[in-house]
This record gives sequence, C-alpha cells and structure tokens, in this order.
Amino acid sequence: MIEQGEPGPRPLLLRPTDGELIDVAGVEHFFRLTGEHTGGRFAFEEFTLAAGVVGARPHVHEGHDEYFYVLEGELTLHNGDGEVTVGPGHLLSAVRGTPHGFRNASTETARALCLYTPSGYEGYFREVHAAVAAGAQVTDELLTEFRARHRTTSWPVGH
Repeated sequence: MIEQGEPGPRPLLLRPTDGELIDVAGVEHFFRLTGEHTGGRFAFEEFTLAAGVVGARPHVHEGHDEYFYVLEGELTLHNGDGEVTVGPGHLLSAVRGTPHGFRNASTETARALCLYTPSGYEGYFREVHAAVAAGAQVTDELLTEFRARHRTTSWPVGH
C-alpha cells in the first residue's frame, strides 16, 4: 500500500523518436512500448511497409491478440475469408485464434499501428532480426520455426 505523500507509479511519456526499431524482411517495426515497459500487459508498434512488401503471410496466434490501425497508404489485409484492401482509419481486430495477415499491394509506402495484448510477440521480431543479421535467409521454414516459439502457426494456403 502506498502511504500518503509517497510517490506511486507514474505514467511513461515517450518522445516521437523513443522506441526500438526492428527491421525484419522489409518491414520497419518501431516498438514504442514493449513488455519491458508495461509489465507484460501490452506492446505497441508503428510499422512502415514499402510498396509491394508482404508484412506477414496469413497466420494464427494462440497466445495474444493483435489490432491493426492504418495511418497512411493502403494495406491489403487477410481476414480468414480472403483479402480486402483498406486505407487510413481502418481497424482490423485479430484476436487469438483468428487468421490474419497483411501486405502492401500498392505502389506507395503504408504506415500503420499494431497493438499486442499481452506483450511478448516483439520477441519474435527480435529473433528473426538477429537470425538475419547473423546471415540467415528469411524462408518459410525459418519463420515457421520462430513463430512456433511464440504460439503462432501458418494459416493453410487456400483458406
């Protein structure tokens, strides 16, 4: 219990340049908040996806929820039934167990937010980034191995 007059928890204010940049397979993941900041409750990133880049092939998470919010450009989102292209202001809620994926099918750069609850999936991006920095090639097999460590599986082709 906090006694009157003792300082308690304080909010965390971050400058626009504060965060952890993880560049993975053509996607710039700029984590503004990670589990280290939030006690594991939540992670928050802004990501940039160049034209023509696949951000994530369809997959399913069993351990966390993700929420995508488009800021600029267009994202083509896989929603389990197919793909839909959306622009700024669109929100995709991909709760545990729901198939999803995203890519930039346009000719312009896209920028979006992704929120994770609970946190932890930022570790996946760190692992892939470290493997590539050490000389590994980004292959479906590599991504499948790292996804499995984070309770994530690929969504079968044809769905």
